[in-house]
Formats: sequence, C-alpha cells, structure tokens
Amino acid sequence: MNTSVAFYLAFKELWRRRGRFFLVSLVIALITLLVIFLAALGEGLANGNKEYISKLTGELVLYQEQANLSISASQLGRSTMNNIRRLPGIQDAGAIGVSSAFIEYDGAPETESISLIGVEPGRPGEPIALRGQQLSSLRGNEAIIGRNVAQRTGLTVGDTLTVNATQGTLDEQYPLEIVGVSDGQQYFIQPSVIVPLYTWDRIRPKSSFSTGPSELTFNIVNVKLDDSQQTESVAQLLPAQVNGIEAVDIVTAYEATPGYIEQESTLNTQRGFTLLIGILVVGGFFQIQTLQKVGQVGMLKALGASNLVVGLGATLQILTVNTLGVIIGGFATLLLAMFLPPSIPIVFIGQEILVAVLTLLIIGPLGGMVSIRYLLRVEPLTALGLAS
Repeated sequence: MNTSVAFYLAFKELWRRRGRFFLVSLVIALITLLVIFLAALGEGLANGNKEYISKLTGELVLYQEQANLSISASQLGRSTMNNIRRLPGIQDAGAIGVSSAFIEYDGAPETESISLIGVEPGRPGEPIALRGQQLSSLRGNEAIIGRNVAQRTGLTVGDTLTVNATQGTLDEQYPLEIVGVSDGQQYFIQPSVIVPLYTWDRIRPKSSFSTGPSELTFNIVNVKLDDSQQTESVAQLLPAQVNGIEAVDIVTAYEATPGYIEQESTLNTQRGFTLLIGILVVGGFFQIQTLQKVGQVGMLKALGASNLVVGLGATLQILTVNTLGVIIGGFATLLLAMFLPPSIPIVFIGQEILVAVLTLLIIGPLGGMVSIRYLLRVEPLTALGLAS
C-alpha cells in the first residue's frame, strides 16, 4: 500500500511539473554527454599513443639500455638482434624502426602526417593484414597501412602512396604500393604506414643524405617467447645475457610513451570533476524542490503518510529524472559521434561506457540524499506553520 501511494505521489508531481523536471534531465544529459565523450576521448588519445605497441604479438620489448624506455632515443644494431635470437627460450624476435614522415596520394588536398614504421616481414612487429597480404621482402617498395590511414585517405589495397622524407637538405619522394590494410595501428598520435625494415631505413628522414652502405640500426625489438608465462623472468635475464639492452613487458612499454601517464591523469581528473558537478547539480535542484514543498510534505504527514512514503516518493523522482537524463545524454553522444570526422580520436569501448553510465546513474541518488534526509525530518506542525 505504502509503495503504491509513493509511486502515485511521485509520478503525479513529475507530470504536473514536467517542464521543470525535464529541464533538469537535460542538464544531466549534458553532463552524461560530457562524461561519456571524455571517456571516449581518453581512450582515443591513449590509443593514439599506444595502439601499435599494445598490439605487438611478442611479449617483451627491448630497448637500448641508456634510452630510459624512450623509443626514439633507443638505437640497436643487427649484431644485438643476432645475439637475442640465439638465446634459449626465444621463439622469435623482430626489429622495429619508428620515425615520422608525410604521405601524399592522388586526390589529396595536402600531405598527411604519419608514423613510418619499419618491420621485418613475418616476424614480431609486423601487423596482420585484414585485407590484402603481408609484406613480402625486407627491401620491397610496399606498405601495409593502418585502418586510420585508410579511413582518412580512402586508400586501399593496390593503390600507391608517396612518402615525403627529408634527406639532409633535400625533400625526397618514395612511391610505395599498398599491399595490405590492417586494423588501427596508431603511434605517437598519428596513423601508421608499415614498411619493410630496409625500406624504412632507406626512406626515413635523415640529417644527411647518403647512398653508401652503413650499419642497419633500428629502435626496438619485439621478442616472442617459447613460454608466455615466463615474461617476467626472461625480462630480468635478457640484460645479463645481452649487453646494452633493457627488457620490459608490453604494458610497461606503452605506459612509457611520452605524455601517456600525464594525459591519462588529466582526463581522469576532468571526469572526476564532471561527476562532482553532476552530484552538486542534482543535489542543488532537489534541495530547492524540497524547500518549496515543505508545507505539502507536512500536510501529507499530518494525514498519516509515513516517512517511507515520503522518502520513497522523493527517491523515485530522483531516479526517474536522472535515468531519463542519462538515456538522453547517451543517445546524444552516439548521435554526435556519427558526425565527427575520423581525425578526432574518440573510441567507444563497451566496458568504459558501461562504467560511465553506471556511475552517472549513481550520482542522482547521491546528489539527492541531502534533500531526502531533510524531507524525513520534516515535522508536520512546524511545516504547516511555515506554510501558513
């Protein structure tokens, strides 16, 4: 009986003052849009830094010892690679070189900035081509492009792109045939073009132009182990067996990417403040609502309504307004995402969105607890006196 009365009173007031309550739902919808958008933006920016590294097939990443886990500062040579491959417990190892460059293609309004990544075909570090085929040789004029490049440029298997790279004081152009398209492979907030290692070494930007033979150097090595459960122990043993290297797991490798930790901390702080604002907005509105109907609540209690009816009715109103706002905000976010250009780094992850929505559903009752507590403490005679 008490429950049905609470439902009737709560929804009767919601309907009579639907304009006011709907405006609050819209405010909550905007907060929802901001929270979900920040979560998607955080994941997108994180992917922009770590996507290629996080998808490496090997369990370990090897750096030059003095590089302080900086990929750009790390420089390793072929002799180091040969020593690594001979070690027991190592199934395979692939050299990876990273640099920045620009690409142009038919119909391009301007050059596109990309991460140029050199890999050894068939070894750890080469991404799987979802369309087309893998790289065929160490020196081929061919490339696998990440999905981000394909989305931005419209290029696909069989097309040709041109890499623009500075060699000393000269700007050189290198045409490459696209043989495959992989999934997202961003690195350093740029989409990636993956090429054979020797091709990368030939076309990557250099401080001086040279056509003579030189020792091949690259940045890091991705190591595939015979037993993936031995990652930690092998990471500790490798530096003792091969001079001048440092070994870490994949998570440590991408967390060491410049700006990754700072970026995540900033976005998490923004999300925290947004949720706090949501609690204050919902709490402030229902506190004002409570003060405006103290006399009505006093009358209800004088007629025999229990604290359960009053409290349950207020809770139902808060939950309804908050849930409606979250639903509207969720659909508005998805609608907005449909019209955003591919260059904006937003990624919607089911788990992240679920956590954000559940958190937003909780902030309503949290924000309204003060007003509910105040309603339960209303004394009928005092309230009626105030009302008169």
